[in-house]
Amino acid sequence: MIDNNIYYTPRQIVEELDKYIIGQHEAKRNVAIALRNRWRRMHVKSDMQKEIMPNNILMIGSTGVGKTEIARRLAKVANAPFVKVEASKFTEVGYVGRDVESMVRDLVEQAVKLIQTEKRDAVKQKAEQAVEDIILDALIPPLKNKQPSTTPSTVGFSNDEMPTSDAELNERTRERFREKLRAGELEDRKIEITLESNNNPGVGVVGGAIDEVSMMNIQEMLSGMLPNRSKKRKVTIEEARNLLLEEEAFKLIDMDEVKIEAIKKAENSGIIFIDEIDKVASSGNKGGGADVSREGVQRDLLPIVEGSAVTTKHGIVNTDHILFISAGAFHVSKPSDLIPELQGRFPIRVELNSLTKEDFYKILKDPKNALSKQYVALLEAEGVKLSYQEDALEEIADIAFHINSELENIGARRLHTVMSHLLNEILFDIPDTIPPNAHVAITKEMVQEKLKALVKNRDLSQYIL
Repeated sequence: MIDNNIYYTPRQIVEELDKYIIGQHEAKRNVAIALRNRWRRMHVKSDMQKEIMPNNILMIGSTGVGKTEIARRLAKVANAPFVKVEASKFTEVGYVGRDVESMVRDLVEQAVKLIQTEKRDAVKQKAEQAVEDIILDALIPPLKNKQPSTTPSTVGFSNDEMPTSDAELNERTRERFREKLRAGELEDRKIEITLESNNNPGVGVVGGAIDEVSMMNIQEMLSGMLPNRSKKRKVTIEEARNLLLEEEAFKLIDMDEVKIEAIKKAENSGIIFIDEIDKVASSGNKGGGADVSREGVQRDLLPIVEGSAVTTKHGIVNTDHILFISAGAFHVSKPSDLIPELQGRFPIRVELNSLTKEDFYKILKDPKNALSKQYVALLEAEGVKLSYQEDALEEIADIAFHINSELENIGARRLHTVMSHLLNEILFDIPDTIPPNAHVAITKEMVQEKLKALVKNRDLSQYIL
């Protein structure tokens, strides 16, 4: 979306999110506005562009209502680097401040992968040509410093095509094999190829502790000093093409340019999703112990969210314009238990709704990646057709909603438990007793029969994800 040539209006962003996420319209509207505002900022022509900060978002809602999915899908819509971290992991024993910065380093790594993918697509045609030449060299080695022969082999050539030298014969033979390669006639033939393997030595440090960035820099320096090792492998032409394509594409990419673009992408379009932020909110009892630890984590998070320079192995990254989306259930604590400075850095607050029975039904049926459709695709791989009657889907939704009401509410994740319990026997029987080309229809009666034990049993701990 920041790439100028691809961008969406807020309404279009919501429409994209609607394809995968049911309900939660207020949350979708707010993230859509935040995303569009990034494009708007990039098109501000005055010095004001540097002063416009992103409106970070705090999502409040129970587990399984779509908080993470909204953030993840938003990143896909924007083609933006995305990282999810749990704030609670920073409370672990041995926590040090640099661990908070690791989420920014992870974001840059994601940005590097995105840029590399874009660059690979751009040089794919050249890389394919290089791979074709390497495969041809393995099949028909080119002549080197050889004088033309007066009696070249003429097998397979008509009088009109008669080559006049070994070099011409070699070239014509290579072209014939090139045609066969492009026609896919030689895919199963085995050839010997040479692959390079980068040296990335593991480094142990004797003595005092060394920070993560320094360790990465030492490893990168040593891997650059040591020569690349090469190994020969005998593989089919089909396998060789796949192995060599990645290697040849990488040779055509300017990694210095990739790093510069990745840092820019991370800074201007990166999204960091901080989950379980409620776990580091101080409880109502202000004092010592755990509350001090939680407040310390918040104070370490604060400069990253406010905007600071973080050192990564690819360069320094400024976090001023990274979009931060935090989320938490806030069952025990509340947003006001966060330190005031951190609260102020998440000005947009959105409360996500608990899922209703109707939401469960829509989640099963409507999204492009709906769970019911995933099982249809899995059975289709075995040649078995799976279908659901409408009242069967309604019954599944009703049972999932009922279990969430009776037990801990884990939101849409409950559907995974219910669907797995419903279909496990069928999945086990394919293809032994349910043959290919069979048709399995899920009815309401089947759902009730398969899940009756699940509904009656109040002690459902074994089914909790």
